[in-house]
Amino acid sequence: MFKDFREFAMRGNVVDMAVGIIIGAAFGIIVKSLVDDVIMPPIGILLGNVDFSNIFLVLKEGKVAGPYASVAAAKEAGAVTLNIGLFVNAVINFLIVAFAIFILVRGMNKLKKEKPVDPTTKECPYCFSTIPIQASRCPYCTSALTTSPE
Repeated sequence: MFKDFREFAMRGNVVDMAVGIIIGAAFGIIVKSLVDDVIMPPIGILLGNVDFSNIFLVLKEGKVAGPYASVAAAKEAGAVTLNIGLFVNAVINFLIVAFAIFILVRGMNKLKKEKPVDPTTKECPYCFSTIPIQASRCPYCTSALTTSPE
């Protein structure tokens, strides 16, 4: 059983998947920092010093009555909140990750350009039937294919 498990774990696609998951997790941390620390502060300033992570609606007051200065303060008081700003941050995170993956896949596809496949058939110029490319006479209309139709 150990031998079978070792063979399974050492197959190329399992190792590739593990590496992809680890790199993806690290990439997610970088994107989260990019959104939280680089993109959202200037957007917040443009919108009047708004901190998106603290945009929320109180659905139910907690043990301590509001207003609450932040989502963390509302949670600490036991309030039920609708965290709109955190959702906006998550959407922006997703869009950045999706765009980065799109660029990566697009680049990989350009690197893996497949050479065009040579055609194996051609069309008879007389009867328009599809015939093998090596044919010198059409099997359908028996026309010679070495000369073009007049």
